[in-house]
Amino acid sequence: MTSDPALSLRIMLLGAGRVASQLAPALRHAGHQLAGIWSRTPATAAALAATVPGTPALLTPDFTALPPADLYLLAVPDAAIPAVLAQARFPAGALVAHTSGTVPLSVFEALPHVVGGVFYPLQTFSAGRILDWRAVPLCIEGATPAAQDLLLALGHTLSGSVQVVGTPQRQAIHIAAVFACNFTNHLLGISHALLAEQQLPLALLAPLLHETVEKALANPPFTVQTGPAARHDAPTLARHQAALTDYPAWLAVYNALTSSIQKQLEAPAANNQGGIEL
Repeated sequence: MTSDPALSLRIMLLGAGRVASQLAPALRHAGHQLAGIWSRTPATAAALAATVPGTPALLTPDFTALPPADLYLLAVPDAAIPAVLAQARFPAGALVAHTSGTVPLSVFEALPHVVGGVFYPLQTFSAGRILDWRAVPLCIEGATPAAQDLLLALGHTLSGSVQVVGTPQRQAIHIAAVFACNFTNHLLGISHALLAEQQLPLALLAPLLHETVEKALANPPFTVQTGPAARHDAPTLARHQAALTDYPAWLAVYNALTSSIQKQLEAPAANNQGGIEL
């Protein structure tokens, strides 16, 4: 961690899900104090608080008062943010930030007595996974220069990649992340299922996956597209489609991606320099 020993904040964490479960120990490790943990499910708040010694849990799903803190950090689902903001009774002038990639900073305009901010970690969070926070990009936005500076300073105690990102850019990042992470994971799930039917492990694809990602990070990805769709290999496409007839949902995905690849490569700006085809 790039921890600044001079910065030690008292942080109230609202939420106890996947993001909060990773943030709580990371904040404590970086030298900050957790003023408390709240969740709509009190047992969940208590369970997370128990993993960070000395951290109290607010054991009520309906709160009207909060302990004093330098920052109130909302790590709750996007859809729950407006309701939590309306329900909580933040002290006047409090700095309140959410961790969402899509919710705009303007969500805080409904609470003129607080100062709003965004502390968005660009990463996927799952139970049981241990993250290296030094490598997690943090996207920061603040309603005032002072709020933004404090959130930036907090970010630097966790990560080596911290930058100011306005709402429109952050929302675009989130869409890109859904394609890169969530959609890719779904496609890997399909790959896993198809291989499992033949008693083959997903690990068989590991070298291919590593090369695909490394190549895409080293070049504009559209320029290194390979495969039967890119080369308009009709016989191979037909065999794949026939093999997927028992899986209409996956066949629809296959056809949609095939069409998307071909249309992209036909676009005037496309430049396919794929080399050896898969």
